Amino acid sequence: MARLKRLVENEHGVPPLRGGHSLCQGCGIPVVVRTVLSSLPGPAVIVNATGCLEVATTRYPTTAWNVPWLHVAFENTAAVASGIESAQRALRRRGALPDDQEISIVAFAGDGGTYDIGLQALSGALERGHKFLFVCYDNEAYMNTGVQRSGATPFGGRTTTSPPGAESFGKAQRRKDMTAIAVAHHIPYVAQATASHWDDLSRKVEKAAAVQGPSFLNVLTDCPVGWGHDPRTTKTMLDTAVDTHFWPLYEVVDGIYNLNYRPEHPLPIEKWLEHQSRFAHLLKPEHRSHVEEIQSQVDADWNDLLAHCE
Repeated sequence: MARLKRLVENEHGVPPLRGGHSLCQGCGIPVVVRTVLSSLPGPAVIVNATGCLEVATTRYPTTAWNVPWLHVAFENTAAVASGIESAQRALRRRGALPDDQEISIVAFAGDGGTYDIGLQALSGALERGHKFLFVCYDNEAYMNTGVQRSGATPFGGRTTTSPPGAESFGKAQRRKDMTAIAVAHHIPYVAQATASHWDDLSRKVEKAAAVQGPSFLNVLTDCPVGWGHDPRTTKTMLDTAVDTHFWPLYEVVDGIYNLNYRPEHPLPIEKWLEHQSRFAHLLKPEHRSHVEEIQSQVDADWNDLLAHCE
């Protein structure tokens, strides 16, 4: 109960992200933001890339934020976060900031600002070893600008730039494994989480904030508009992604893999696809082979993860 209370409001009795923002009904992003910020041990400075979160929480002349917040471009989110971290260290050297005053630096970006446009800055900041937490809220497309495909869009997914039709079956490429890319930078903490498994996400934030160096959280966050499902089924959509092994919950601590959740009764990938209109074309008889291909790849990725966790 103490953890749950902490996730509702901060020590001053106010939420870090207040209501009244214009994020869509059923959007998982505010759940992620509130869980992350309320799980930190102290105050935080937020760096926010352009995207759904930025646009919907800061419409002039209002803001939904109750914490220090900076809006930056798609491509430089991690660079700005690393600059703030460097400034903190400089202030401590000068005695202008107490050594025992921990101020977390948290960067939020969607998959477009993480997997694609912001990848170069993120890679550089991770490689340099700046102490900050980068949170990707991954809704698997450029939702803010009209549902265009991104590096996170799943194979076969329908977007406005990967439409199914006579000459196409949706996105022709597999999604990037951004979590593995972060792990390859040999940073202290990397994890996958979802907006629906809030307790798992909260514990991972606590671990990420405690490490000396950069940390990265890849959080699956749905978009009812882009995915094409009833907003009331958001939790079900995200839980099914986990239970089909499409989105495993795991962490990598100093290079050691830990599986955080193993579905007791794994579901076939079709159970995740069938309730999203972006995959409706794949369920037609002529595209059955693509569903089988997706299932085969999900199984291979799951077995590879299990091998890493042994």
